Amino acid sequence: MEERNQTSSFEFLLWGLSERPEQQRMLFLVFLWMYLVTVTGNLLIILAIATDTHLHTPMYFFLASLSCADILFVSTTVPKALVNIQTQSRSISYAGCLTQLYFFLTFGDMDIFLLATMAYDRYVAICHPLHYRMIMSPRCCTILVTVCWTLTNLVAMTHTFLMFRLSFCSQKIIPDFFCDLEPLMKVSCSDPKVNELVLFFLGGAVILVPFILVLISYTHIFLAILKVPSAQGRRKAFSTCGSHLAVVALFFGTVIRAYLCPSSSSSNSIKEDTAAAVMYTVVTPLLNPFIYSLRNKDMKGALGRLVRGKVSFLKG
Repeated sequence: MEERNQTSSFEFLLWGLSERPEQQRMLFLVFLWMYLVTVTGNLLIILAIATDTHLHTPMYFFLASLSCADILFVSTTVPKALVNIQTQSRSISYAGCLTQLYFFLTFGDMDIFLLATMAYDRYVAICHPLHYRMIMSPRCCTILVTVCWTLTNLVAMTHTFLMFRLSFCSQKIIPDFFCDLEPLMKVSCSDPKVNELVLFFLGGAVILVPFILVLISYTHIFLAILKVPSAQGRRKAFSTCGSHLAVVALFFGTVIRAYLCPSSSSSNSIKEDTAAAVMYTVVTPLLNPFIYSLRNKDMKGALGRLVRGKVSFLKG
């Protein structure tokens, strides 16, 4: 009990993004800009979808859910990193670290499940268009998003509660700018084998199963598109799926690199891990609004009407 109380009272030190003092101001400005653009862009997408009746379809319902998850995801890590850079402090409390870990896993996994759900939505729309409205009913869409939130919370709670069984001694420097599973296990002075096994099987399933479902969905989609007789029809179908594929490739590519590819403790490997973490925690949520809006005429029109104040509201 005394060791547990001692563990819960100390602070971790986040390695951060750079040790060079001359780079701190530039990093602060860059990450502040990226955070503000990410929150603003995703918030505009949510408002455009909510206020434009033309976008009240399953595809845009899932997109609004993804934008909401991205705002929460980036808000879990970046504000704390900005405070640490501004105050020249690297500390985060034990409770704060585990809280950040829980929400980071929740919203990160939510992105993964939503991307798989969006792939399934595109599969039904292109491969079974006559049954689309029946399959992707409002009730079904609500159930899918609710299941996604429930699963992500269960996974995050499992990993977070398992962290309580670990004790931490003198080495408390986390080689990252936020609290994540592997860095925390590396600085633990107790045996993390149980945590590692759960991360390998549960974490691997959370990443690979949705990724495989996305690949299966798009394999069927591409085969269906190739059967479309007109070139214009094929281009329209590819355009509809292109934005989602770009987000999937960027997000899953960096997540798989970070969690499923073994890394060493060398300085180069640590830098590569940090770069991969920045990509899926900051860059992907930043790019999502641009990818989905610039390639989508309906979304561009809704955003234009929102900015000009000419939005269509639900009647009665």
